[in-house]
Amino acid sequence: MERTAIAKGQFHAHRRLGDGNTHAEALAENRAPGLVLLVPALWLAWWLGLPLFINDVANEEFPLTASATVHENVTRSEAESMMEIAAKLESPMEEPMTSAMGSISAVSLITGNFRDKGRVCQGGGRATIYQLEDETNILRLEDLDVTNGPDLHVLLMVDSEGRDKGQGYIDLGKLKGNIGNQNYPIPDDLVVSDYHAVMIYYQPFHVVFSTAPLE
Repeated sequence: MERTAIAKGQFHAHRRLGDGNTHAEALAENRAPGLVLLVPALWLAWWLGLPLFINDVANEEFPLTASATVHENVTRSEAESMMEIAAKLESPMEEPMTSAMGSISAVSLITGNFRDKGRVCQGGGRATIYQLEDETNILRLEDLDVTNGPDLHVLLMVDSEGRDKGQGYIDLGKLKGNIGNQNYPIPDDLVVSDYHAVMIYYQPFHVVFSTAPLE
């Protein structure tokens, strides 16, 4: 009888131990899908949030200085500044700025300032469309300073307020930097007069970061 009781006790003890292992295994199985979902979620949060705290600086020369002959006593930055001043005139210069620079010229067609789109999405700087001497057009962003993001694009908008994409737009490509000066070539077949604003656009979630109406 005593042996039978001991055997039964051992059986119940083993059973309880077995139930504990089964419970632990069940918990592990329940946690596994959560961990699988947590890792991508953390990566996505990092990808979306990190650029908000980091600045990407892009400083490109004004396009004219790339092919201009600069006098040895004139620095590249001074030449770029002079070219930009000349380009902002209503018409091309009839005379070269210096004899060493040749007759390269450009015309400012339309221009405007970036503005904030809320407390989080802030923007500053200037957007200008220039027509170069070879009759190609570029969009130049100068002194740009906008809130950064992981996938910002530069859109040329038909809407004069730069808000309604439904009126038409063209994507000039990914923003090269949220700070600095940069150039974006405009397709030759594009009628510049049909476009009236620039938008800095957050591609993943379709959010407007900043706009610049052009006049």
